[in-house]
Amino acid sequence: MINTKKIEALITLLDDPNEVVFQSVSDALLKEPIEVIPELEKAWELSKDEVFQLRIESIVHSLQINDLTNELKRWLEDEKRDFLYGVYLVCRYQYPDLKLAVIKEQLASLRKEIWLGLKDNLTSLEKIRVVNHVLFDVHKFTRNSSHFLSPANNFISEVLNTTKGNPITLSVIYSLLCLELGIPVYGVNLPKNFILAFLEGEVQPGFNDPSPDAAVLFYVNPINKGAVLGKREIEYFIKQQKLELNENYFLPCNSRVIVRRMLSNLLFSYDSSGDDLKRDEVTKLLTLFDFESDY
Repeated sequence: MINTKKIEALITLLDDPNEVVFQSVSDALLKEPIEVIPELEKAWELSKDEVFQLRIESIVHSLQINDLTNELKRWLEDEKRDFLYGVYLVCRYQYPDLKLAVIKEQLASLRKEIWLGLKDNLTSLEKIRVVNHVLFDVHKFTRNSSHFLSPANNFISEVLNTTKGNPITLSVIYSLLCLELGIPVYGVNLPKNFILAFLEGEVQPGFNDPSPDAAVLFYVNPINKGAVLGKREIEYFIKQQKLELNENYFLPCNSRVIVRRMLSNLLFSYDSSGDDLKRDEVTKLLTLFDFESDY
């Protein structure tokens, strides 16, 4: 519960020309919970002072970044991290007001279409063909080749709207849908691409990360319309890209690795476009990850 009168009193001081006073007021507001934002936005709408408005915008953004940082910390500390929620937090960086329910609704619609195509006793490959048909033939999900470095490619909320993304967001959507349908398809953190592994066994209810003991039956490449690959194709790709062989390039990874790579891709996008502010903010989010706990 916020103290509305206190917040209103602080807001009235935001147009003070004295920089020391402004900084003191700003620091006080940044200690408040995220729930103060509506009061700040109301004050922004009622004012015509550009400096006042810019100061409010800066404080609102900082509050949103602080809230996102705290949410990401909590997610990383949770032993049973919810995969979708972690991916949603990446979207929250650019779209702080985005509701998780919106993404869930979009995924539910796609999931229903896939479910209607699944029949009893289908083989693993037949299940993948059904998923591929819905995503790539019906909905035309594809790589955003014309704007490959666009930051939007790293937010599944945008990719669900445009059906265009990069290897990791297409893989994330594919994996999320499969896992919700009980199909054991998990991400593989392959450099210069991102693919999926179809594992033996069943999806563990309430846990989004792969079992460390499950064997890989085959691989799926969403960037190539869900093409099915074997280990030899992965080895050839690694050799072609002049990468050193690494066992992790063939194994499914956990959700924290996927979210970290999504943020790393986002960092690269902002760095490429020269957006230093956003690059630095995403860099700080990446410092929350323990790089030794990747797999």
